[in-house]
Amino acid sequence: MIYNSASHWHGAQHKRVMLFGMSGLGKTHVSSLLRGSGNWFHYSVDYRIGTRYMGEYIADSFKRIAMQNPELRDLLLSDSIYIASNITFDNLTPLSTYLGKPGDPSKGGLKFSEYLRRQEQHRQAEISALMDTSRFISRAEEIYHYDNFICDTSGSICEVVDPENPNDPILSALSDQVLMVAIEGSENHTAELIKRFDRAPKPMYYQPQFLAEKWAQYLALNKVEDTCVDPNDFIRWAYAQALAHRKPRYASMSKWGVNITADEISQVQSPSDFNNLIGAALDRHTGNQ
Repeated sequence: MIYNSASHWHGAQHKRVMLFGMSGLGKTHVSSLLRGSGNWFHYSVDYRIGTRYMGEYIADSFKRIAMQNPELRDLLLSDSIYIASNITFDNLTPLSTYLGKPGDPSKGGLKFSEYLRRQEQHRQAEISALMDTSRFISRAEEIYHYDNFICDTSGSICEVVDPENPNDPILSALSDQVLMVAIEGSENHTAELIKRFDRAPKPMYYQPQFLAEKWAQYLALNKVEDTCVDPNDFIRWAYAQALAHRKPRYASMSKWGVNITADEISQVQSPSDFNNLIGAALDRHTGNQ
């Protein structure tokens, strides 16, 4: 790890951290708090995915819909209107909408093959955005003169790395640049995450083998054809299954850094609180409590 003790962390001129864990455990909230202090650069992997790597896919999908309307079609063809998504750190709806849900097209569902194609686009985008972390650390320092840097990862990071491989190229590159901090939730948090996802689904990448297994399982359990699947029901059911699937993967990832709990991070109200929390996590990790 790039910091070997709490004293090393507190004395460091440049503080570089990466938060990872399930979506909804506080990564973006704390990152935004630190950004608001004026002393931290906030690098959002989801934002990078939705703008740099999938922005064109998203805009093109909106344009296809607009082209079905004669008035909008004429305006598009004459360059009289401009269509783009308005993704922000806190609003990733355009990306979630583009990724879509498989199932009945009359209910807004995609063909399962098309859903898998978009998932593969997301996988490639996620890897690229993660590997951009080093570049943004340099940009933050050289252009904007930020000493401190926080990488706010997506909830799908565990699906694109192999945490059991000590030479995993993504984790190796990241651990050389940032202190990796795992946020751990409880069973109560898991139940709340499912409720939140029901209300506002977040962008999710699932490994193709997992998706294929869950798709077949859902069809069998509900005795439905793939074109009759309720897309909202499937995606909620699959999300709950994914949380269980991801738990051991995140546990393995946590060995690459230090651990904090969702309850601990929910108490952070200032950069000082955050620094003290990371220092305490480093002390726990090194046995210097």
